[in-house]
Amino acid sequence: MIITNTLLNGLRTALRDEFSRRMSELGAKSIWKLLATIITSNTKSNTYGWLSAFPQLREWVGDRVIKDIAEAAYQIVNKKYESTLGVERTDIEDDNLGHYRTLASAMADEVENFFNRNIALLLNSGFSNTCFDGQNFFDHEHPVYAQTDGKGAVTPFSNIVGQGDETGSPWFLLALSGSLKPLILQQRTAPEFEEITDTKNDRVFMQDKYMYGIRYRGSFGYGLWQQAIGSKATLTSDNYKKARELIQSFKKDGGDPLGIVPTHLVVGPANEAAARNIVEAQNLANGASNIYYHTAELVIVPHLAGAAV
Repeated sequence: MIITNTLLNGLRTALRDEFSRRMSELGAKSIWKLLATIITSNTKSNTYGWLSAFPQLREWVGDRVIKDIAEAAYQIVNKKYESTLGVERTDIEDDNLGHYRTLASAMADEVENFFNRNIALLLNSGFSNTCFDGQNFFDHEHPVYAQTDGKGAVTPFSNIVGQGDETGSPWFLLALSGSLKPLILQQRTAPEFEEITDTKNDRVFMQDKYMYGIRYRGSFGYGLWQQAIGSKATLTSDNYKKARELIQSFKKDGGDPLGIVPTHLVVGPANEAAARNIVEAQNLANGASNIYYHTAELVIVPHLAGAAV
């Protein structure tokens, strides 16, 4: 078979279509889309000082009370990522391309896994990585100020159940119903399917392969700590109760309750059975009604099992 531009264009279209089809199929049930807000980025990095700058509504008496954006702003820097597939020129000549469609679909699977892996890593590392207020995302000393303008005495708030130094499998209670979620996926460019098919290209000439790949530019970070409780303590009904009470106790600067209601219990495989007993069982082992039945939607994140900090 003679390799023509028409043949290469047809192959490119077929692989792109397969990649796009699989991406759309996966998008309907994406864990990362559930847990993270997608923020569009137009520069090398984005600054998130505004996370701490939302004052509450107040009666307008006299001049406006202005709350300035924090000087020590939280910044997320975009990174580049890639995955590349080499298509043997001989396979095109021999019309042996069926398995490359499968590989293009698998590349979409890898994009999905990439996002889910990084979201799991973000949750896991929240006990040691900082967020917009300078504290670790999961921390015992998040500052809340006495005045609505972010001034005055500081009251420390914790979004951890337990001491924070436990070594068990982590679990998380999140509030995901707001316009901003507790995790951020900052996207400079969406995953792009690219190709090199020019035989004059050095790599194509030397290796006798056409190159198809994915390029992605973006990064991951933290939103509002008030929307998340983290714990490495044993997942029990009592600790789940503490997590619910804790997230609903958070206040704005000035002292008014934030009114946050948790919506999702996020666990890895090691905590799945315990989590199902807490939020999916109608009755307790002794036959009594389970008061926490359906108080949160359960999300199993397999990548939490292997997400290194």
